[in-house]
Amino acid sequence: MTNDDPQRLLILDVDETLIYGSERELDRPADFRVGPFHIYRRPHLDSFLAAVAEWYTLAIWSSATNDYVSGIAAAIRPQNVEFEFVWGRERCVQRMDPERFETVFIKDLRKVKRLGFDMRRILFIDDTPSKMQRNYGNAVYVSPFEGEPDDELEKLTGYLGSIRTADNYRRMEKRGWRTHS
Repeated sequence: MTNDDPQRLLILDVDETLIYGSERELDRPADFRVGPFHIYRRPHLDSFLAAVAEWYTLAIWSSATNDYVSGIAAAIRPQNVEFEFVWGRERCVQRMDPERFETVFIKDLRKVKRLGFDMRRILFIDDTPSKMQRNYGNAVYVSPFEGEPDDELEKLTGYLGSIRTADNYRRMEKRGWRTHS
């Protein structure tokens, strides 16, 4: 792959973005389990992944443990789709948040750039802005999913379809994406 390659990469967060995981079962049975966690798919997840796989190269990057992320990725991956990579916490940069006195796991896209992807053609879907603090221009933020019904992925599918041929995602204003879906 070269920097001239028009390949567009869509990196997807997992927890509270595509799925909700809980040690306790919600008011309904889980869609599947990974270790001790009851996992609930966000509504429209399957149709979302099928649609965006037609337009983008897909990857998974979460700040959760590698085993957990691999288990989720295997369970949600559509049959004819391969993920370019599935990364967990080990690929994040750890920083201390001095205001909250807690560790923040930052997803630094320079690690993806080293794989040959053009930063202008990378989008990252996440529910936590602090994890994308080094690459805000590549981020599309979704509302956190905690197991309740919503249509966020349905709206996101429309939006990502509408911008899929853009030359430079970093220069696009994405904060109001829901009004453009």
